[in-house]
Amino acid sequence: MNGPRVIGEQLPAGPGFSWSPRRFLPHWLRREPLSLWLAAIVVAGAAALPVLYLAVRAAESGDSAIDSIFDGDTAAILWRSIQLIALVTLGSVLIAVPLAWLTVRTDLPFRRAWAVASVLPLAIPSYVGALAFISAFGPKGLLQGWLEGPFGLERLPDLYGLTGATAVLILLSYPYVFLTVRATLWRLEPEMEEASWSLGRSPWQTFRRVTLPLLYPAIGAGALLVALYTLSDFGAVALLQYDTFTRVIFNEYNSAFNRASAAALSLVLLGVAVSLILIEASARRRARYYAGANAARRNRRIVRLGRWRTPATIFSGVVTFLALGIPVFVLVYWLARGVNAGESQLFDWGAAYNSVQYSMAAAVATVIAAVPISILSVRRPGLLSAGLERFSYVGFAMPGIAVGLGLVFFGIRYATGIYQTVYLLVFAYVVLFLPVAVGSIRSSLLQVNPRMEEAAMSLGRSRINAFLTVTVPVIRPGLAAAAIMVFLLTMKELPATLILGPIESRTLATSIWTAAEEAFFARSAAPSLLLILASAAPMTFLVLRERSSN
Repeated sequence: MNGPRVIGEQLPAGPGFSWSPRRFLPHWLRREPLSLWLAAIVVAGAAALPVLYLAVRAAESGDSAIDSIFDGDTAAILWRSIQLIALVTLGSVLIAVPLAWLTVRTDLPFRRAWAVASVLPLAIPSYVGALAFISAFGPKGLLQGWLEGPFGLERLPDLYGLTGATAVLILLSYPYVFLTVRATLWRLEPEMEEASWSLGRSPWQTFRRVTLPLLYPAIGAGALLVALYTLSDFGAVALLQYDTFTRVIFNEYNSAFNRASAAALSLVLLGVAVSLILIEASARRRARYYAGANAARRNRRIVRLGRWRTPATIFSGVVTFLALGIPVFVLVYWLARGVNAGESQLFDWGAAYNSVQYSMAAAVATVIAAVPISILSVRRPGLLSAGLERFSYVGFAMPGIAVGLGLVFFGIRYATGIYQTVYLLVFAYVVLFLPVAVGSIRSSLLQVNPRMEEAAMSLGRSRINAFLTVTVPVIRPGLAAAAIMVFLLTMKELPATLILGPIESRTLATSIWTAAEEAFFARSAAPSLLLILASAAPMTFLVLRERSSN
């Protein structure tokens, strides 16, 4: 018995042989601690839990759920949702692509400032943006009041319905396309553009025939985010009175308390979201572009705008004014009016404390939950690890209202002890925003050589100690970015908070929503500004950090 021994595997040595169930596992599963695989399986299963319970609830309802799915009203809701998605996605692309090109490839004045300002609308929740536009441009709004005296204008065109919802969502969601396209522009190899210029083509011809086709994958990725954001939006469509799936589902649950119909419509909504993801994935497989490793570091020719410099600056300024300037101005205006009127309930510090507390808890819990899946997807690629990662993305395809309803059914039936407590609410945030953390942590882990951990273990450190002392310091920026993004998204999340939040426990999001529904604009202004400020600072940090890394 002088054959080679397998390191880390204890061979039988007579009666003292210590038996372990790990000996019966496949070799590929024994390479990582069993607890890591179990943790990843639990997290992925928990992420898919809302879908399971929505399906169970709909199945239990039998014919009533089927009738809700195939009802004529459902077809009308689907058509309205598709209209809104198409218009918002198209409008976002038309704004974001030229704006990204201007801030990366041209001599646009103050282009870094325009780049930061173009991203900040992401810090504005849709319900805050809708509230600001209703206050500014709606019937009896600020603009109508200013025009009534000099021009005798008694009423502006109606802002409600498809027109208002489309305008507001375009201005708040175009940054998704802007970010993906801008990042790709930084990494594109310049040789093809230089070759086009050497053949005598103008900058516009080069952009249209060379650059734009290379941007199609990035445009598709950003457009998918816009489409999913539009599909899942609740605040803007509710305030602007446009019936999409989210508004109808919330009304069915909250007003009619028709759980069967709400569950059935949530499954239809999930089906639409999954269809959008599959369409984008199919298009992405047919359109790929690989940049060289040093593409982002190479000097590029800056396009001189010449006589187009002023129109380009005006375009950037108008977009920033509409998407960022108007909401902030309206909120400051209403806050000042409230202070002058002696309003005593402007700042709800308890709601602010709850928002920060819940968001910090969600950020920590989500990052911890994302670590096992991220490690296995990077260190042990395969069918099982890939499947676990895909399961974790279920929350990405589910709007907050669908996750909230799924967990309501689960909490009422199987977890009454934590129903309408902060624990179930934080769990909902983890399900919703887990993919954000997985993506960031996974990207950081890909840059870490696993041999560093192996060297630490060869010196006597345990696997967990080696990970904590060697790998974690290296991936700390990725962990921080994941925590910040989850924190920002949790601060803005409305439907899941409305459905699952503890009784009589307000957050900034629910305070804004309650005041807006009751048309108390001054009371909604203060929490809205606090929410924007709390989101804008980390967002600006992330954008500048990404820019410096390029």
